[in-house]
Amino acid sequence: MPQAVRYSEYGGVDVLRVVDVTRPVPASGQVLVAVRAAGINPGEAGIREGRFAERWPSTFPSGQGSDLAGVVAEVGPEVSGVAVGDEVIGFVDSRSSQAGYAIVEAGSLTPKPSGVSWEVAGSLFVAGTTAYASVAATCPREGETVVVSGAAGGVGSLTVQLAKLTGATVIGIASEANHEWLREHGVVPVAYGEGLEERLRETTGGKVDVFLDTYGDGYVELALRLGVYTGRINTVIDFAAAEKYRVQVAGNAAASSAEVLRDLAALVDKDLLEVPIAAVYPLARVQDAYRELERRHTRGKIVLTP
Repeated sequence: MPQAVRYSEYGGVDVLRVVDVTRPVPASGQVLVAVRAAGINPGEAGIREGRFAERWPSTFPSGQGSDLAGVVAEVGPEVSGVAVGDEVIGFVDSRSSQAGYAIVEAGSLTPKPSGVSWEVAGSLFVAGTTAYASVAATCPREGETVVVSGAAGGVGSLTVQLAKLTGATVIGIASEANHEWLREHGVVPVAYGEGLEERLRETTGGKVDVFLDTYGDGYVELALRLGVYTGRINTVIDFAAAEKYRVQVAGNAAASSAEVLRDLAALVDKDLLEVPIAAVYPLARVQDAYRELERRHTRGKIVLTP
């Protein structure tokens, strides 16, 4: 039988289960995708733990996951432009992509370019659209300086690259272990930790135009101390700070479309955007995958393969 990730209560990774399910049947306007890869994301861990219960409550038993790539297995009524056997990249809003099969709205799919691997395709949506929205909301320009926190993480690694495409100078806050990767992508690395503010002032000459926070943990306040205008600070994680200081929170929802996903996949296919893959786990090891993710020291994406 097909399998899917489920949890029946809020909690840590131990509440995650992989269970047998019946094969879903697509309704009108829907497509059944045989999933080849599904990325995992920090927000999913927060939802499962109940940290965002007021904003995004879970209905039990809950599935998990938004990102996916796979092969079209069945097409529902009133679907055009998609056929059985097509290789596709897509997303779901039903928390159900971490499974052998997923029901996807036809309008949430885009063709997978041949030059994009399954692992990259399956982990592109949430991180890619979040990075895209963050950069778009703050409008970096050539000659400006952009600072990105968590610069080697799943979202941060894409944010720095998209910011570089604007022509801006990009400063990436990351551990020493990730500095060479950042340099290879034209990003100026700065180590996080004690003394960070002084290091940033020295590196930037005291001029920071845009601050993109992908990590939380006080970076919004740091951006303000560096003199960045609130409208050009974006956080994708620190919602309390965003409300307090009225900075931007453009993220995945602001760029959630097949068109943006198509454009991101095209950048990957043309070698203009790299999606680092940190680890690939079989679906049965979903708990191990999230344990690694929640250590928050991963370069790039962690992917599940059914």
